Amino acid sequence: MIYLILSVLSSVIIFVVFKLFDRYKVNILHAIVVNYIVACASGIIAYDSPVSVSEIVTHDWFYYTLALGALFIIVFNLMGITTQRSGLSVVSVATKMSVVVPILFGLFYYKENFGILKIIGVVLALIAVYLASVKSKKGIVFERKTLIFPLLVFIGSGIIDTSLKFLENSFVAENDVPIFSSTIFGSAAIIGIIILIYLATQGKFKFKIKNVLGGIALGVPNYFSIYFLVKALRSTILDSSGIFTVNNVAVVMVSTLIGILLFKEKLSSKNWAGIMLAVISIFLVASSTA
Repeated sequence: MIYLILSVLSSVIIFVVFKLFDRYKVNILHAIVVNYIVACASGIIAYDSPVSVSEIVTHDWFYYTLALGALFIIVFNLMGITTQRSGLSVVSVATKMSVVVPILFGLFYYKENFGILKIIGVVLALIAVYLASVKSKKGIVFERKTLIFPLLVFIGSGIIDTSLKFLENSFVAENDVPIFSSTIFGSAAIIGIIILIYLATQGKFKFKIKNVLGGIALGVPNYFSIYFLVKALRSTILDSSGIFTVNNVAVVMVSTLIGILLFKEKLSSKNWAGIMLAVISIFLVASSTA
């Protein structure tokens, strides 16, 4: 349970850092690249054996981490496009609703138990995510011409979570979790650096120390959000569908409460209803596996 709690807390810290990015006008793309470098370094530091690139490339999971690193960058950019065209609430819903993908994967591929309590809990969790994310009286509006972007965010986020579960279960040894996570971020960092170099050649990159500091602040919790999630998936407290459901809903719930306490955000009755449903859904999902 401790790993799941730490994964949630790490993800909530990421939320807080992103909110501060907006306040201090940090360039998100530049900070994200630094973040991947820092997250990669965090994994290397946490690894209790000498790090050898020649050895890393021999692992069965190596080429999968390269693909995941590329997917991290792609999904990030899609989230940026979706935020600009459809709003932050749409991104939040698309990202968190993607929990459906790893849940279905666990159900059909791993034949995980899916009793009536868990079904009700998952349905309530999805409703909770929507209600907690709605920031306007009109609700969340999906325009047909821009629907492809939140759809791609939904699919991409779901593939990332599902891949993490599949890889940690099939290829990653217990002692390799830090370097496995580090390699994913390292791959994303290399791709991000290439993008920044390209922007620099186009005269669109300007170095600012606050972007570096923002990336450092983001990188450490980002690494641990993945590390602790993988460790939680290895535990026996819940199956993978339960882990992903509780993790995603708890992040939305706690982030919403943090928004009230730290950033003085005001919640509507729908937001409060979402928080209440989140608590109930977590209880039902946890009880169904107990």
